[in-house]
Amino acid sequence: ATCASPRVRIEWGNLNDGQRAQYTSAITCLMGKPKKSFPAATNRYEDFVALHQSLTPNVHGNAKFLLWHRYYLWSFEQELRTQCGFTGPLPWFDESKWAGKFSQSNVFTSTWFGGIALGGGCVTTGKFANLACNIGPGSGNSRHCLARNGNSAATANTNAAIVDACNSRNDYADMAACAEGGAHAWGHNGIGAVMSDVYASPSDPVFWLHHAFIDRNFRIWQNKDAARTGYVSGTDRVGNPLTLDTGVSVNGFQPNVAIRDILDTMGTKLCYRYDY
Repeated sequence: ATCASPRVRIEWGNLNDGQRAQYTSAITCLMGKPKKSFPAATNRYEDFVALHQSLTPNVHGNAKFLLWHRYYLWSFEQELRTQCGFTGPLPWFDESKWAGKFSQSNVFTSTWFGGIALGGGCVTTGKFANLACNIGPGSGNSRHCLARNGNSAATANTNAAIVDACNSRNDYADMAACAEGGAHAWGHNGIGAVMSDVYASPSDPVFWLHHAFIDRNFRIWQNKDAARTGYVSGTDRVGNPLTLDTGVSVNGFQPNVAIRDILDTMGTKLCYRYDY
């Protein structure tokens, strides 16, 4: 079934400043809420980071990658809405437009997410200036700053040609592996430092903008053939073939679902689309 009135996720550059402020404020709000799930977390936002950390081997390097991250991002969105009163559109960052020049984007400014060309240093400007991260690095936990190490040679590879090359793959699992190792990996590594930490990258609030871009690219691929919102291929971490009945779990942050429930963003469960 298709939902009647899907939410529209809007590219960061197409948001007005009021919408941008509401989004960043909702994230800050979540950082001020008590943790519920993980001992090492110090707030509810870090629960989401720890969730990703705890599931990292299961949801990377296999065909579950795109689907799990689709549901994870949606679950984060629901938390912003239910816990922090967020009513605006969830943004995505068109990295194909800013490939090789992320630092020139409005995202990485002192008004919003702070600098990117920091050589591995701490973010000291923007809405998340001097943020302390308690989940990670890696699978361990020790207090560290939100840091970035912008590399334009890496972010050059989030360009449209690379996205389109992956989206030209006809098989879901082939496309998913291409996307994961392509614009997804280059975006993480090109922002660098915390974002290049596979386990704890959601510590950087820009993570969600990046993954919305990756999910948008997945949706663009699906839009090319209606059958693609009803089929899946590939295997999970241990080699079990993915089917429409394969479960997708965010450990109780939202109810478990089956792949069939989240394959179509315009279905009744997720009910969203992208502006372009």
